Formats: sequence, structure tokens, C-alpha cells
Amino acid sequence: MFRVPDGESLGIPTEGEHAPRILLLYGSLRSRSFSRLAVEEAARLLRAMGAETRIFDPRGLPLPDAEEASHPKVAELRELAEWCEGMVWCSPERHGAMTGIMKAQIDWIPLALGAVRPTQGKTLAVMQVCGGSQSFNSVNQLRVLGRWMRMVTIPNQSSVPRAFMEFDDNDRMKPSPFYDRIVDVMEELVKFTLLVRGRSEVLTDRYSERKESAEQLSARVNQRAI
Repeated sequence: MFRVPDGESLGIPTEGEHAPRILLLYGSLRSRSFSRLAVEEAARLLRAMGAETRIFDPRGLPLPDAEEASHPKVAELRELAEWCEGMVWCSPERHGAMTGIMKAQIDWIPLALGAVRPTQGKTLAVMQVCGGSQSFNSVNQLRVLGRWMRMVTIPNQSSVPRAFMEFDDNDRMKPSPFYDRIVDVMEELVKFTLLVRGRSEVLTDRYSERKESAEQLSARVNQRAI
């Protein structure tokens, strides 16, 4: 029953198009990080669905504003944010919230880099792993951030309770409804990415920004002196 999303089923032409580009972020530095393992599982699924994936390793990323944006890890993250057409964010839940490591990565991605908005109009899937019973605090917070970053956050999401019980000794996720949900989320992400990419400029074109730009141009062209 595993299906690879394609343009024909979505009613859009994709012939000659490159594979969807997906960046995956996780929120823990533990040697056996379950958010990383969940992201690796998601990346396998995305590649099986025809996407190109890159996973950012947050180890060595400084706290926001502790270093200049030229820091190698910051530059790497920002380049990946520009490269991708969609993202997956997966955080553990700590003290009822996403981790500081997760938030730091998002905080280092600005709303604008010169004339480029590295996240606007790109797709986003949110996931979390829990040490105990199932919770949705982290994914809810990630959704707020996705909206703030002007991303198209897909409806589906994944929350894996007692994550330490869901992975085997080879760090692969065991068959379960929780695994099936991750398959669902990645399938939906690929579909939305195929639908949105190449159209983000139209989808994010705003009256207020067009009006402001027109007023600025008028003021510059009609000025009496330079």
C-alpha cells in the first residue's frame, strides 16, 4: 500500500522537475537522540518517495546572537534553509515544551536574507518524541513558529510517546501505528511540496506589500530633489 506521490495524481506537470528538496531538523544532542532517529526514519521514507533530503546536525551551533552569522554552523544552516523547498522539524518535549536546541535552530533562520525570505512559502511537517505518555505541546509550538516563519505547515503531524520503546537495537523504528503516522506525514509533505513549489511567489504575494512598494516608488520618482 506504499505509494510514491506524483504530479499526475495531483494534476500538475512534474516532468523534468528536480526531486523535492527537504531539510530535516531535530532537537537533541544525545548520542542516542530519539528525535534524530525519528528524523532519520522520516528521511528514509522521503527518499523512497523520490525526495532529496539533508539532515542538519545542530552540534556546534552557537546560541542565537552569541556569534556572528558568518559562524560556519550558522552559515551551513542558512544555506540549507535557502536550498530546501520543504522542512521537517522534530523536537523532544522537555518541561512541556520544545527543546532550546530546536528553538535555537529556528531562531538562526531569519525571516529575510537581503531580498530573499528563506522560509516563506515553503512546506513544513512537525513531529515530536515523548519520554512518557503522548503529548502535543511541542508540535503545537512548532506550528506557531511555522506560521510565524510564513511556511505552509501541513495538517498532519506525528507525536511518538515512550520513544525509547519504539526503536530497536539497530536504531530502526518498530512497526506500529506510530510508524504508520510518520509514513502518513511524509507522504502528505511530499504532496504539498509538489503542489506549492514554483508557486510560492504567487501564493505569498500580498496587497499590503504591493501597496507599500508602490508608495515608496512613487515617493522616489516624484521627489523634487536628490
